[in-house]
Amino acid sequence: MPKPAPILIDVISDVMCPWCFIGKRRLEKALMMLPQSSVQVQWHPYQLDATIPKEGKDRKKYLEDKFGGTERAKEIYANITDAGADEDIPFDFDAITKSPNTIDSHRLIRWARSEGMQDAMVEELFRLYFVDGADLTDHQTLVDAAERAGLNSKLVSELLNSEQDVKEVEADVVRAHEIGVTGVPFFVIDGRFAVAGAENPETLAAAIRHAEETKTGE
Repeated sequence: MPKPAPILIDVISDVMCPWCFIGKRRLEKALMMLPQSSVQVQWHPYQLDATIPKEGKDRKKYLEDKFGGTERAKEIYANITDAGADEDIPFDFDAITKSPNTIDSHRLIRWARSEGMQDAMVEELFRLYFVDGADLTDHQTLVDAAERAGLNSKLVSELLNSEQDVKEVEADVVRAHEIGVTGVPFFVIDGRFAVAGAENPETLAAAIRHAEETKTGE
């Protein structure tokens, strides 16, 4: 008897979204609660701010425009820092000097899918941005990250210097809006159930379990 197809979890996320990093950790915990489950995770792009220019935007200016200043931003990020600590994420928001346009990062994640390396690529980008304060608009930074995730750095460098998959990523972002995504992370489980936000691992595990129990035969 053939094995049932794995439960597909589509994660709509943005690399510059701290709650998406937290959501990744919580999903990982949820999957640890379900050791017998067969699950496949795919990452899809979203842009929290598509107006950021390709070269990025000064972080202080970005925070002023978004939150009205760095002090208000610090209040908001204090809660995120606490939530991150619970997931062993050492957020260092002060290290970030540039808010990036994330199209190029999403291109890397898209290319990593065909190599089965999306998780490693997403992890690399989150860590670089939120822990190291790296500039995700810098192509060399992205190429080095891709290499660490297991991708061919020479090929990635060539692709980044082209327009390869820019339109496709932008179309995926539009598609996310069309299905009603207004914030991320957003989890679509088995194409049938949606979990919005960085819910706790128990909620995610319950949703995955429910998808398994109600999955019809192939």
